[in-house]
Amino acid sequence: MIRVLVVDDDFMVARLHSTLVEQVPGFTVVRAVHSGNDALAAVRELRPDLVLLDMYLPDVPGLEVLRELRGTAAPDESPDVLVVTAARDAATVRGAQRGGAVQYIIKPFEGQLLRERLSRYAERRAELAALHAPEQDDVDRLFAGAPGEAAPDGTDGARTATGTADAATATSPHPAAPAAHTPARLPKGLTEQTAELVRATLEAAGGSSGLSASECAERSGLSRVSARRYLEHFVSLGTARVTLRYGTTGRPERRYHRVDAQEETSGSA
Repeated sequence: MIRVLVVDDDFMVARLHSTLVEQVPGFTVVRAVHSGNDALAAVRELRPDLVLLDMYLPDVPGLEVLRELRGTAAPDESPDVLVVTAARDAATVRGAQRGGAVQYIIKPFEGQLLRERLSRYAERRAELAALHAPEQDDVDRLFAGAPGEAAPDGTDGARTATGTADAATATSPHPAAPAAHTPARLPKGLTEQTAELVRATLEAAGGSSGLSASECAERSGLSRVSARRYLEHFVSLGTARVTLRYGTTGRPERRYHRVDAQEETSGSA
């Protein structure tokens, strides 16, 4: 199991990233912290394998945290670092690459992007662990997957394309520049980061039984009213559907189910 420490100054974003990490087989979150000093202390205490590191922290700059993590221990003892941040200036990207970050993801981003990067990281980690006396071809293959590699969509890995906003927070003191694609405006009172949290919770539930608003609230840390508002919004968009579960008494319970791409296509045909 790959043990992950999540570092982000925004509590909701840290919770979202933790949810996304837990959705990837073979990964588990050992803790989420919200400052550079807490990150360094957690690494010393928990010895995680991977750190998801934001660059905008309230006490210590993210690049300084990265240098500390990568420079104060033997290479086989220090954790790998995957940067997840709204910082898109060239100096920060170069600093992260020189500091040894294994990947750099720019907020806002699609949740699937982080899941894909984690899966590729796990594959590379397994390949590296299996090497004993590598040939040049083996080394070339591994270094082709180093920071700055070409991503599946043809973009540079250190300059990830930004798609739909689902991890950036509208109230962040360091908002990202507008993405190339602007998502549909949410109803008043709803935010993108919370929408993605509910979406990820719904995806994680899976199965044919779906999820009630109360169960979604419990798993995401939201109130039942808030969870239901987001779930009903997804229903209105066609990305979720509702079934009714009838009990012995009272009103039927509304169960929410994620609508996958195949269902959306067949429904619109």
